[in-house]
Amino acid sequence: MNASAVSVAAAVREGRIQAIDGVRQALQRIAATDKQVNAFTSVLADRALKRAAWVDAHPRRARMRLAGVPFAVKNLFDVAGLPTLAGSKIEREAAPAARDAVLVRRLESEGAVLVGALNMDEYAYGFSTENTHYGPTRNPHDPARISGGSSGGSAAAVAAGQVPLTLGSDTNGSIRVPASLCGTFGLKPTFGRLPRTGSYPFVASLDHLGPFARGAADLALAYDLMQGPDRDDPACAQRDIEPVSPLLERGAAGLRVAVLGGWFRTMALAEALAAVDAVAQALGTTRLVELPEAARARAAAFLITCAEGGALHLHDLRRRAHDFDPMTRDRFLANALVPAAWVVQAQRVRHWFARHVAQVFQTVDVLIAPATPCTAPTIGTEWLEINGQRLPARASMGLLTQPISCIGLPVATVPLWGMNPAAPQLPIGVQLIAAPWREDHCLRVAAALEAAGLCSAPVAALGSGA
Repeated sequence: MNASAVSVAAAVREGRIQAIDGVRQALQRIAATDKQVNAFTSVLADRALKRAAWVDAHPRRARMRLAGVPFAVKNLFDVAGLPTLAGSKIEREAAPAARDAVLVRRLESEGAVLVGALNMDEYAYGFSTENTHYGPTRNPHDPARISGGSSGGSAAAVAAGQVPLTLGSDTNGSIRVPASLCGTFGLKPTFGRLPRTGSYPFVASLDHLGPFARGAADLALAYDLMQGPDRDDPACAQRDIEPVSPLLERGAAGLRVAVLGGWFRTMALAEALAAVDAVAQALGTTRLVELPEAARARAAAFLITCAEGGALHLHDLRRRAHDFDPMTRDRFLANALVPAAWVVQAQRVRHWFARHVAQVFQTVDVLIAPATPCTAPTIGTEWLEINGQRLPARASMGLLTQPISCIGLPVATVPLWGMNPAAPQLPIGVQLIAAPWREDHCLRVAAALEAAGLCSAPVAALGSGA
């Protein structure tokens, strides 16, 4: 499905196509390509066709802003009638969800049609979606390579043209990393902006939910429709809906943009730096700023993740350690032993970092940085060399996203192409980072870069039925 969510919805609203025909096209594309990609763990054909027929017959169809748009969600979102897998073997035995997650319900209330659940790293603990239980999700632009994670299925489904819109989660980079490696647009909103009710947690103080799409307008529309308070998520901010779609036409005009230096350049390979430099040139900025102690902020995010993630799964680790992916199990076990004093210090660093970054945003509106240190490695890659250091490949995909996760800033990721001469067919993403609650700044810049032709998300050439 090459069409954008915005164009599909407009065609259905105006009666130029039927919702059920668009959903059938998406289901056919999934059938034609998913053996190569392995993005889906469940395809909900019957539910989707019934819902599409409901949209077509509904008297309010002409006002539904996502009328007939097929979408899919990372399998940590509750979907009525399915166990919420969270990428695990253990959760197969859980009772099916009684109702859909809040964000699923909000999208479907505007005419979107859920077609399935998507693969991920076990319990969202990873950056590659090389899932032991459900197989690796492969990068649609080169199936020998990783899709990124933990929302790898969500990014791959969009990149493969299976659906124009998906939802994922981002704790330490799990929207931004797969968006970068698969060549899609992605949005991690401000922490607390979108409710997480009906999703399986990983690290409650760091978890975010957000969309993937092939363009800024689709990201903005989905984001607008998912906003709003939710009393069942204590972390959800009690803020009014602040639509950003009407602001995209402003582009980057009037926004103060700077490039992040220091950690964000020393821990990136040439293709990542080339992407940032291309964005900076397009935006007409040469300003370079640094976030103080970004490496410590990344370490703080790691420790907080360790402590909360290990505690969450300790019961199952004691009873059913053999049912975890061995790599996930071993990290969770080590995490459960992290001293409390380390976690306390990590929280101090987190709050210190947030205060100092807030000062940076007094003179800057948008910061740009690589989303990943490199283009997608091949599946099974164990080590990378970055800045003269031999580093574990999977963990290092989050080198440049974790400092931002630590303080919950909003980030849009945009894809660029041809930055790696050795693999010009591979994309790489750039983070557009704004102050809390200024998703409009991120998305305005994303829209400007897309309009200028620098950033795009073409559908990968896979299978038949494209």
